Amino acid sequence: MISKGLLKILACPVCKGDLVLKSKKLVCKKCKEEYPIKDGVPILLPPELR
Repeated sequence: MISKGLLKILACPVCKGDLVLKSKKLVCKKCKEEYPIKDGVPILLPPELR
């Protein structure tokens, strides 16, 4: 999974808010956008590019 150190430096590509880990995906605290994690790699593409 994702280390706590990496989670501290990752930011939402849409609003630059903090991300939290929730059931195998990252969720932005600010805009509530969700980003999947596939094979241990977060897919941090904005929704229009997925």
